[in-house]
Amino acid sequence: MSDSAGALAPQWDNGFSGGSNRAADRAYRFIREGILASRWPPGAHLREQELAELTGVSRTPVREALRRLSADGLLQLVPNLGAKVNAWTIQDLDEIFGLRATLESQAAGLAATRAEPRHLAELEALCDAMEAVVGDGNAVDFSRITPLNDRFHGLLIDIAGDRRLGQMIRQVVEMPLVLRTFARYSRRDLARSMNHHREIVEALTARDGEWASSVMRAHVRAGRAVFTVPKPE
Repeated sequence: MSDSAGALAPQWDNGFSGGSNRAADRAYRFIREGILASRWPPGAHLREQELAELTGVSRTPVREALRRLSADGLLQLVPNLGAKVNAWTIQDLDEIFGLRATLESQAAGLAATRAEPRHLAELEALCDAMEAVVGDGNAVDFSRITPLNDRFHGLLIDIAGDRRLGQMIRQVVEMPLVLRTFARYSRRDLARSMNHHREIVEALTARDGEWASSVMRAHVRAGRAVFTVPKPE
């Protein structure tokens, strides 16, 4: 394990002093964040003892955390070894991005009928912030743009106001986050993504659900192409 991961390890918790559920929650969050941040890439093996040392809990809550992450689709349990971070095939990506296109376009359409001025102001501010990161002339800092992008999409889900739809989207979006990192985007890809965000805000401002829905669908499909369409040499 890397030194940076070790530096994040909290003080030891045997799973009983603070409650085993809290220990499992802490292990779950730590491991999940590590997977989504590519600390452990697809195919990497996660061993209970090493994770227990990193998270500062005993192996029992680590085991529970791994079960939960397996249910989330982020890893596969390996008997007597621990777990392996899932890698996704082209078919997996087709299914995931297909679901995202359907669900997120529906959310964008709903958001267009329910957005308030305060929502539009925050979405505009997020667009400004993302464009500033992309357009400052330096190498793109993906650690800055990714949370802004996540907040943009998350806010659209919140505005849509459909709890079950939001739960479904968040489950689908989290599964391929390792593969969906902005590090795969060229500057042209990033510029297109920023333009889609602006157009979605325009559609919400116009309260045009069909417009918002169609742009979001195109936005998600373009994201899929970044992972599945070979780049020209």
